[in-house]
Amino acid sequence: MCTMITHQAKINGSGKGKDGWFAVNQVNVSYDHPYHVPLEHALNIDFVNEAEGPGARVAVELTLESARNLVETIHAVLARAQAGGYGEESTKAEG
Repeated sequence: MCTMITHQAKINGSGKGKDGWFAVNQVNVSYDHPYHVPLEHALNIDFVNEAEGPGARVAVELTLESARNLVETIHAVLARAQAGGYGEESTKAEG
């Protein structure tokens, strides 16, 4: 049975698909039936730019344990960056 658990958020970043890099401006996160991983349910994450069509999508399907490990790892990296004084948003210098 479908869970229908889904959330969307606006984001600002880049993703790499089969045709190269593209801007991503939305993430869709769900806990529901995956397309590929052999599980009844998985945490599904789609980084998308709907304005650029179906090719502007990076999809990930994770087990619950893997999803929790990802969340913990992201928190650890962000905490370490902030502790090192890197907590502010920045862009690459051109040149």
